[in-house]
Amino acid sequence: MPPSRSHIRATIKAYLRRHAEEREALEGLLAVLDGTTEPSNRATLPGHITCSAVVVDRDRRVLHIRHRGTGLLLAPGGHVEAGDRTLLSAAVREVCEEAGLRPGDLCLTPQLLGEPIDVDRHDIDADPAKGEPAHQHFDVRFAFYLTAEQPPALALQDEEAAGAQWLRYADVRSPTLRAKLLDAEADGLDGRPEPVNASALIHDGAGRYLLHLRDDREAIWEPWVLALLGGGRTRDDSCLEATLRRELAEEVPGLEPTELVAFAVEEATSVDGLAVPISVHAGRWSGDAEAVELREGVLLKWCTVDMLDRLRLSPGLGELIRRHAAEHPAAGGPPDDTGPLPREAPEGTELHIVGVHLHIQDEHDRILLGLRHPDSAFAPDTWHFLAGHCEREAAIDCLVREAKEEAGLTIAPEDVDLVHTVHHVDSPAVRPRIALVFQARSWAGDPEVLEPDRCVEWRWWKPQDLPAAQVVPYTRRAIDGILAGRPYSEQGWGER
Repeated sequence: MPPSRSHIRATIKAYLRRHAEEREALEGLLAVLDGTTEPSNRATLPGHITCSAVVVDRDRRVLHIRHRGTGLLLAPGGHVEAGDRTLLSAAVREVCEEAGLRPGDLCLTPQLLGEPIDVDRHDIDADPAKGEPAHQHFDVRFAFYLTAEQPPALALQDEEAAGAQWLRYADVRSPTLRAKLLDAEADGLDGRPEPVNASALIHDGAGRYLLHLRDDREAIWEPWVLALLGGGRTRDDSCLEATLRRELAEEVPGLEPTELVAFAVEEATSVDGLAVPISVHAGRWSGDAEAVELREGVLLKWCTVDMLDRLRLSPGLGELIRRHAAEHPAAGGPPDDTGPLPREAPEGTELHIVGVHLHIQDEHDRILLGLRHPDSAFAPDTWHFLAGHCEREAAIDCLVREAKEEAGLTIAPEDVDLVHTVHHVDSPAVRPRIALVFQARSWAGDPEVLEPDRCVEWRWWKPQDLPAAQVVPYTRRAIDGILAGRPYSEQGWGER
């Protein structure tokens, strides 16, 4: 689908907030947006939208392409295509196609962010060869900085480009764009990237870090991974700390860190492939992550450094947290994870590890099991349920999360039933465990190997065909119990 009419209208509205004096000149575009035809379709007449990329280097020069057909020097651009998610993504695609750049070679400017720098109206002559009458283009132009110190080598599109030049602002051929660039130069449009997003590295001062599980939806950055709270700067934000305070208030009202101190600058990749410098601010907060209202994303969780290797994290986040933890040791030293936690268990109580396990059967009554990696510390080269350890979360929430992370299966909590529990212990020297086996009545998706360092294959097994020596013992016991209709079994405590 091409960019939606509502997206285009919002983009033009944002532009006219800055350039209200151009409303009359853009009446033709506004009429197209009020009409019934697709505004970005090249068949829409008497005019339609095109998009261009204004690429600025560190010497305050703008990339221009000399077009073979006309001989004109123009900023890279062209018609919107059906696969373009937004007008900005259309501009990115055009410059990458025409000049051979990669989206990661570009980043947003802090002065304009994702808003157009210029919207130009120009006449297009009739082209009998294409059957196109004379019409108008409403060219929506977006500014980008190069991420590198020097412009990368260009790989021009031979059929359209006869050459390329970098022109200083005063030499830019489009009068409307030239005027905008010269005005923006006074506001600091200098070609030097700086952070346009901010993230909060929230910790409690005792070794825990607050992570945010993102939605698994289209247009979400790094969907279904644990990341930091935060977001992009808007033109109304006075600084990046203001951006962060606003984002926290929007995403998790009531979560107010006592301080936010700039800690690092990281780089991420946007949904359009652009490079995004992010200013990471560290802040202190020690509230209940499950008690606050979460308006965006799936959940908030407190995690410790020793848990990071078991989590699916935003790229570079594990290293960032470890660096902060090394520079800011937890008060009183790291928690002791071998003994009972203070104030949580009476003296003499043995704490247990709780694991969730997924039992699903296909239309042939076969059970889904995964073959664990041969280098796995637990049960290498054996078949096991899809499973995971409960963190500070409800067991069914854990099951839903693990199913998505490990195999790409989507399960609704209301479609889950507890069908068996195994109370087991491997030796007197380790903590005992409680294995909760849940059966999902329905699910979406086909099993995929998403954590190949743990599971190398998913396979559907008939219970009678399970290899006796290659199934985790308590998994085998649970399957037998389910088939016999028993809700509970034990292992390692003495046979019953």
